[in-house]
Amino acid sequence: MAFPLLSLIVFVPAAGAAVVMLLRSDEAVRWAALGFTLLDVALAIAMLSGFNTGSSEMQFVEKHPWVPALSITFALGVDGISALFVFLTALLGSVSVLASWIAIDRKVKQFMVCLLAMQTLMLGVFTALDLFLFYVCWEAMLIPMYLIIGVWGGDGRVYAAFKFFLYTLAGSLLFLIGVIVLYFEGGRTFDILALMALDLPFDIQSWLFFAFLVAFAVKVPMVPLHTWLPDAHVQAPTAGSIILAGVLLKMGAYGFLRFSLPMLPEASVYYSTLMMALSALAIVYGGLLALAQDDLKKLVAYSSISHMGFVTLGIFALNPLGLQGSILQMFNHGVTTGALFLFVGLIYERTHSRSIADYGGLMKVAPVYTGFLALFVLSSMALPGTNAFVGELLVLSGGFAANLTLGAVAVLGALLSAAYLLGMYRKVALGPATVGARFKVRDVNGRELVAILPLAVFVLWVGFYPKPFLAIIDSSVTHLLQQVHDRGNGP
Repeated sequence: MAFPLLSLIVFVPAAGAAVVMLLRSDEAVRWAALGFTLLDVALAIAMLSGFNTGSSEMQFVEKHPWVPALSITFALGVDGISALFVFLTALLGSVSVLASWIAIDRKVKQFMVCLLAMQTLMLGVFTALDLFLFYVCWEAMLIPMYLIIGVWGGDGRVYAAFKFFLYTLAGSLLFLIGVIVLYFEGGRTFDILALMALDLPFDIQSWLFFAFLVAFAVKVPMVPLHTWLPDAHVQAPTAGSIILAGVLLKMGAYGFLRFSLPMLPEASVYYSTLMMALSALAIVYGGLLALAQDDLKKLVAYSSISHMGFVTLGIFALNPLGLQGSILQMFNHGVTTGALFLFVGLIYERTHSRSIADYGGLMKVAPVYTGFLALFVLSSMALPGTNAFVGELLVLSGGFAANLTLGAVAVLGALLSAAYLLGMYRKVALGPATVGARFKVRDVNGRELVAILPLAVFVLWVGFYPKPFLAIIDSSVTHLLQQVHDRGNGP
């Protein structure tokens, strides 16, 4: 395709960051950042509208020489596995700008530059077809997120930022070693599509599988490499939490889909039961931790660990239902959990408290807020008619088909999510009317409603009519599973 649509999608936020740096007024900075992120959403919609759902090939491909001496190219492309995440990243970028409109009242220019730079790097991860380019974007996005947490976070922001950075950097170093091994094993190429065709010996596949596992498991995060997440979420500003939950956690699961399964098929099949067991552990353990929380933000953070467990369970079920469900659930989790963190941020701006006990009777003083909160709570617990129900049903169907015992364990996680989410909503919205006496709480305003509505639309759209979303995913899932099963018969 002659028109460089993906380059525009990737670099529009970077251009926005450059423009923002030239502005002096905080108000102008906010409007410019919003304008560039909305332009990115429009370009992502154009990409989806032109996407050929009947093809498993990479689409909108662009290739330009970058470092010819090392066979490094600037190569971009999307398929059914990555297309929805490009749109999700663009959408949550604009939601994050709106969520930061009042919440960020110091160093606004620097904050928006960090947010826009991170969006460019995240889009680079989801569109890169060159392993070196992927790694550069994968590593570089740690810097703006570190600054967002460390500069604009809560009282414990420095500790949380360092912990986030050290965990993810340690995992990325193993990933770098794996990248170098693949480069030499693949005949000195970083071409991701060429590396997918490699037939590596099982012992090399096995070593690379665990090197990649650490890097991707930290990002997901999988138990026991999850401990950075609650601290990062609690200390991050609202926009940071939305991006962390909505996009960054997806990158670990995307790594499994883009690298582990197609490049290391024998190892992926061989260790699939182990991965499903770790996923079931995360589902139940994350749910139990969420159930014990009295901090609203910690509850949503631990629920993310549990819900991402369903994603990895579906991936390593290695069947069409599980894999389709996991990709759809990644999109759903970005929408729903991103929305829940937005709602935590909105109420925190009004009360400066995250204690669940402080919010009794919120429905009486903020009925619109609690009405939309109910929708996202029901979505998070996968009620029929919401987006997460479709994804979770597919994942559990695939999980049961692959391993009956681990599928049954995962169902316990679904029951736990109902317990902690309904318990939280009952106390916050329906409990004794204490919030009006303790805090001056107003309902959502027009700007906040603009941020909420697109997320609410996708909750209902995917819940009642998931066909267009599954159509994007289907061909690429079929092709990926064929790659895995044709070459993944074990050592």
